[in-house]
Parts: sequence; structure tokens; C-alpha cells
Amino acid sequence: MTKKILIVGGVAGGASAAARIRRLDEQAQIIMFEKGPHVSFSNCALPFHLSGIVENSEKLILMNPHSFQTKYNIEARTNQEVVAIHRERKMIAVKNLKTGEEYEESYDYLILSPGARPIIPQIDGIELPHVFTVRNVVDIQNLQGYIASNTVQNIAVIGGGFIGVEVAENLRLAGHHVALVEFAPQIMTPFDEDMAQIMHKEMTDKGVELIVGDGLATIAEQHITLNSGKRLAVDVVVLAIGVRPETALATEAGLALGELGGIKVNAHYATNDPAIYAVGDAIEVYHQLLHKPTRLALAGPAQRQARAVANHIYGMTQLNKGVIGSASIQIFDLACAATGLNKRTAQQAGLQVDSVYVIAPDKVGLMPGSNPLHLKLVFEVPTGKIVGAQAIGKGNADKRIDVIATLITMGGTLEDLKELELSYSPMFSTAKDVVNIGALVGLNILYGKYEQIQVSDVRPLVEQGAYFLDVREINEFAQGHIKGAKNIPLSELRDRLDEIPRDVPVYVHCRSGQRSYNAVMALQGNGFTNIKNVAGSFLGICLHEYFNDYTKQREPIVTQYNFK
Repeated sequence: MTKKILIVGGVAGGASAAARIRRLDEQAQIIMFEKGPHVSFSNCALPFHLSGIVENSEKLILMNPHSFQTKYNIEARTNQEVVAIHRERKMIAVKNLKTGEEYEESYDYLILSPGARPIIPQIDGIELPHVFTVRNVVDIQNLQGYIASNTVQNIAVIGGGFIGVEVAENLRLAGHHVALVEFAPQIMTPFDEDMAQIMHKEMTDKGVELIVGDGLATIAEQHITLNSGKRLAVDVVVLAIGVRPETALATEAGLALGELGGIKVNAHYATNDPAIYAVGDAIEVYHQLLHKPTRLALAGPAQRQARAVANHIYGMTQLNKGVIGSASIQIFDLACAATGLNKRTAQQAGLQVDSVYVIAPDKVGLMPGSNPLHLKLVFEVPTGKIVGAQAIGKGNADKRIDVIATLITMGGTLEDLKELELSYSPMFSTAKDVVNIGALVGLNILYGKYEQIQVSDVRPLVEQGAYFLDVREINEFAQGHIKGAKNIPLSELRDRLDEIPRDVPVYVHCRSGQRSYNAVMALQGNGFTNIKNVAGSFLGICLHEYFNDYTKQREPIVTQYNFK
């Protein structure tokens, strides 16, 4: 008997489900409903139209109803909103938004992929015509059209998540003065604070006015006011505060919601009605590492969910391992990527974890374009199981995170990562890649070979007058160092041991951590017992301190920043 399958939502989840169903069943009747004018558009690429990287907004549209019909025999109905589900009759009510006509359509199976809607705060001025959100092609066309038609100089972007940061970057690339306002103490909360400071510096260096720890209070015609009372002159406001799952249709139909407000589904993405499935940004999924429900608004998981639904409708089951949350973003010249849990989230969840922060070349140093790659690795204690990682650099940070995401999915440990055999060419990486180095450093910490402190620990220690030992060369020390630090180059260390105190903690650093590690091991080998390595060393310290020094006008703990 021919199956009739209706799909609500025509972007990542809905379109993927429709295409998979057609591949499994040539005879099925498939109808996809989208309340907007476009199906199958690249919502992840929307911000790039603002800078002209994607010059024509029509290129954001990957498929149209005609293409779906002719290539896949799938009927895609745009500007048609599903307004009700009558489960007892297996019918949906649909409203044609162009004509106002309402009609019903029957189904054997129904797949919900309505996505998520932008969070819009109820504050003064929110309805003004220069306030925008970014969810679909129409939104980005409206924003770009307003900018092109008006004298726009100052733009405020509210929210420092993925969309907010990408919108701010692309508007800045287009030549506008951009202020990015984030309520949290940092942008990009999937990253730990020490890694986020690298992003903060990059955005500031590229001319974005970055304001963190402050929120939007009111909007007026020519300015906005923040919670702190600070006033910013603006011609346009873009809201990117976050999203909420679109659940109204499901709720009115009596479908169960989960504890986080998303549609509740089982391992096969079926709702509490076995004829109705749900995928994408509207649902709650199982977090593989936290062992509890979470929400994850990413295209990759939505597409995998859509395939799983299609398979289950046709009797093909598959293992649902849950999600770990892998994502990447470009911030001007930096590639930034993260997977799994950051240290903050892991600790808040009650996991016993530790972390290492290493800086290593992304390719052999004498090759053109070699740059430092910052890697933070989070692992469980005492098992060494890897639970998260973050990488930032001008090179292929995403490649390194993809490697670690694979290990996390497979339950891998630091020992596994240490032994991982990766491809190598001087133009692409180093013989011992940064991920291998991260594992080696992690094992040293896990097995107690030496102790470390993080870059976030340095300022309080400096202010307390702690003893810092800088083992860089004299000329490097002269170009910037921690105030009050003692300089003994590694090449002279063994001849000057009597200058190093044995009765107080000694915090050792170099530029990136390699020489200081060798110095720590040498000192321990010579009977010193209170030695700690500074993870990230002087480069990491400068990157961690710069943005807060700059924005808070506070006294630096270094004589001079050195980012080389």
C-alpha cells in the first residue's frame, strides 16, 4: 500500500527526510509544507550575504519546489502554514498564506521539522523598523535591503553566539561600525573563558566594538541603552540573542514536550504519537556525555535525525548514540572549533575533569603560513577519557577538532589520542600533530609527572608577588615579560640553579610552553619540589589578559604584550 507522508518544514531536517524517503520508496506520496517562500535554503550561510561573500541572496536557495518535483517527485508547497494536527483523524489543517484559503490533508506518517524561532525580548522599541532578526532568506534580504536604502553607519548586534558573531563580522567586513553586545562575560559560550579571550582580541583588533557582561535594555530610533546605562548610537539593531524551539503546533496537538521545552522524542525520533516524528531544532536530543536531554540547533545532527526517521518508517532501525555538540566558526582570520564539553560545563555537571592548554605550530615552522594553533583538551580523571576540546588558530583548527570528535564518539582516551597515526606533510601539519602533543601533555598531568597552572591563574599570583621564572632568551624577555619575573634562559638554567628559591612555589613559563616543560623536568630532576608549569606560557598570558586590560583600563601584569 502506498504511503502518504507529510513533512512540516522544508529546510535541513524536512528536506533531508523527504529526499531519503524518496530513495527508499519510489511510490510514496511525499508533500512538504513550508510557511515561508523558500525551501532548502542554506540558513548557516545567511550572514555571509551581508559582506558580499555570498553576493547574490538567491544563491542561498539550494532547491525550489520545481526542482523537488522534477528531480525527486516531491511536492513542496511554500507559503503554506500547517496550523493544526488532528491526530485522531490523521489529518492536518493548512493555511495558504497568499490566498487565505484553509484546507485539510491526510497522512499515514507526519514529520515535524519546524525549527526554532529567534528570541525577541519584550522591551521598549522592539517593534521599530530598524530592528531585525536573522532566521531565513527573507530576513537577510530585508536587513540588507534596509542597509542599502538608508544611510547606515552604526549597527548593534545583540548576542554573541554563532549567528551574532557571524553577523557582526560580515557587517564589519562590509565597512560598517559594529558594536557586538553579549550579556554573558564572554562570546561563544561553547568555548571556555581562556579560549574566548583569543576571539575577543581578534574581534577588537578588526574594529568590532565588543561589549560583554552587558545586555540590551531599550531601543530608540537612533540609539540603544544597555543594562549598565551605556548608550550606543545605532542606525540598525540585529537581534541574535538565541532561539526557542517552535512547539506551538505540537503542543496544541497534545504531543509531549521534554524538560527543556523541546518536542520529546524517543530513540527513533518518534513522538508520543507513533505516526508522528520530529527532528531538528524543535526537539530534545540525548547528550552522549552528560547522559541527559539537551537541545542542539545544528544542521548536521538535524540531517542525521531526518535519515533515521525515514529509515524507521521503513523498518530500518539504527543505533542512536546521542550528540556531543561539534561546531566551528570563522572569526576574521581565525578558525575556531569545539566539540564535546568545555571544562566549565563538565564541572557544572559534576564530572571530575582536568584540562591542558597547548600552543603548537599548525604546520612545520619553516613552511610559509605556519602559525600557532591553540588547543584545549578536557579529559576525565582518573580514566583519561576525552570529553571535550577547543582549537583556535589561523590554520585548520576544524580538522583537529574533527579528529577529537571522532575519538569522543568512540569513547577514546588520552592514550588513544597519543597513539593516533595521522597523515603528515610539512605543508599541512607537524610529524607530531598538535592533537598528539595535547594528549602527551594531558597524560603528563594525569599521571602526575608535573603540575601546572592555567593562564587564568596568573594575574592573582602576580598581584600576590608570586615567583615567576621566565626561561626564554634575554632578547625575548626584553620584548615583554611578566612584571617581577626572573629571567634565566633554559640554556643557562643548569648553571644558575642556586638563583632559584626552593622554599616558595616557582611558576615556570616560556613563550608557548615547550621550553618551560623542559625546564620544569630539569628542575625536578635537580631536587626542586615546588615547581609548576604555566599552561600557554607568555603568549597565552598576553592573549588572556589583553581584552580585559583594554576594555577595563586596568593595569597590565606584563611590561609589554607580545603576540608573535
